Amino acid sequence: MFRESVKIALDALVANKLRSILTMLGIIIGVGAVIAMVSVGMGVRDKVQSSIDSLGSNLLIVTPGAASNYGVRQAAGSSTTLKLADAEAISQEVVGVAAAAPSVAGRYQVVAGNQNWNTSIQGTTPAFLQVRNFAVAGGSFITDQDLQLRERVAVLGATVAENLFPGTNPIGQDIRINNAPFTVIGVLASKGQSAGGQDQDDIIIIPITTAQERMMGIDYVQSISVQASSADMMEAVQAGITNLLRLRHGIEAGEEDDFTVRNLSSVMETAQEATASITLLLGSIAAISLLVGGIGIMNIMLVSVTERTREIGIRKALGARYANILMQFLVEAVVIGVIGGILGIMVGIGGAYAISALGGIATVITPLPIIVSFGFAVGIGLFFGLYPARKAALLDPIEALRYE
Repeated sequence: MFRESVKIALDALVANKLRSILTMLGIIIGVGAVIAMVSVGMGVRDKVQSSIDSLGSNLLIVTPGAASNYGVRQAAGSSTTLKLADAEAISQEVVGVAAAAPSVAGRYQVVAGNQNWNTSIQGTTPAFLQVRNFAVAGGSFITDQDLQLRERVAVLGATVAENLFPGTNPIGQDIRINNAPFTVIGVLASKGQSAGGQDQDDIIIIPITTAQERMMGIDYVQSISVQASSADMMEAVQAGITNLLRLRHGIEAGEEDDFTVRNLSSVMETAQEATASITLLLGSIAAISLLVGGIGIMNIMLVSVTERTREIGIRKALGARYANILMQFLVEAVVIGVIGGILGIMVGIGGAYAISALGGIATVITPLPIIVSFGFAVGIGLFFGLYPARKAALLDPIEALRYE
């Protein structure tokens, strides 16, 4: 009986092709929109997560100049309270610290032969590679000996190497940073853009002592990147850094810190919550069209019941029971939902790929939104088909046979 009901439903849809397509259109658009919008939201989430991960795993950032509760707030990183010795103390004395890399930075004009490029010059230590998840694609990185001797050596980011030395090997070549000579000893592997759209490869690494004394004329550091040994140790390391720096800087109880410790795992959690809310919002807005599609199914099924009133009367006169008529029209409504859902999945996946290709937005297609939206489409067909099916099943056979 079920197989016969499916055959009757398909025959009814084929007999009214245009009407069937228009009825399914709401379901197709709804399912497709849900899949496409959720894939966009999940793509944004993954991009933010990968961008934060690219900064370094289990990372904490220490900057000088904490904001004050009184008077004018001072921007974090704008004061001179952190020293190179603070980074060494953090690395050696705080339990759970895997590595700590102090840094100073500034933008300078760089010249190589007849090429020039304005880029960020970062003075740091050998620990920078481990802490910030960078890798050397060619040559070598700065060493402790380079720091001690204040050597004029430089490691180029991929973008800088491409613009200063197009088509040639930069290792061993000389460059001038703010008119000071440096020798290129290595090239970093490419990392791409950060979450803020900044090019992480547009950078030159030099020894921090060289940057402080030979270029900037300063004795402080602008930030300290700290890598915890594991994600579970992040809060303990943050507390340990705070206690150590308060002790080293002579800050009494009740006084404000003169530094800021940012935990990037907290930033990650906040970003994930925000992107999850965006994904839910996009999916909810798209799901409204599924409800509209369900109303379309109810409308067309009521029309179908009216058109086939005499057929229903004949079936009942021949012995069809309430359950038989109910199943016939319910199956027809569900078939509309199933076919519309399948077509909607194809539209949604195609739309997600189109958004990624044409809009430059990364999309992530996962099984869950596909399964949920398809199940919702079938459920919509069943729910909105129930009333017309029940109306058909309750028709009086004598009145139905009289219907013109």
